[in-house]
Amino acid sequence: MQKEKAKERIILGIDPGTVILGYGIVKEVNKKITLLTMGVIKMGHLDDHALKLQRIFKKVSALIEEYHPDCVALESPFYGKNIQVMLKLGRAQGVAMAAALNADIPISEYAPRKIKQSVTGNGNASKEQVAAMLQTLLSFKETPEFLDATDGLAVAVCHAFQQNLSGEKQSYSGWEAFVKDNQKRVR
Repeated sequence: MQKEKAKERIILGIDPGTVILGYGIVKEVNKKITLLTMGVIKMGHLDDHALKLQRIFKKVSALIEEYHPDCVALESPFYGKNIQVMLKLGRAQGVAMAAALNADIPISEYAPRKIKQSVTGNGNASKEQVAAMLQTLLSFKETPEFLDATDGLAVAVCHAFQQNLSGEKQSYSGWEAFVKDNQKRVR
């Protein structure tokens, strides 16, 4: 009997920002997720918005070249009161997307609330709660200098969870078939 090949993929998660962009990279093997790396791309020292965008493109491209992710997941900018901030965040996200698309890597977007819900079970969780849950899920001790790194990591973990959920969906012809396949779930 032939052993089934392990389902393996690398996911790059990105929390776009124009001062600090957070990222996390996980490896998923047969639905088990392990942390490869996480960090931030700092741009606070750059005054020119175009230079910030260039830095995002170059740094995300370098991460892609080093880790060869199978997919990239990004947090979508949430609607805020300041339209200029939204515009800048959208550009940062767009440039990160362009880096992935330039390398022919598929991209996915998730709303901040969806990411928090997926990782902690609470769509209103704080950045600190998200970071603490990720430390538990992925068994790492060090607390990153910036919570933007764990925010990027949360996007990658959210994507892994969503893909796992969608992969398990199954249709049934009726209750009898459902009960037969789900003995442990039925009392």
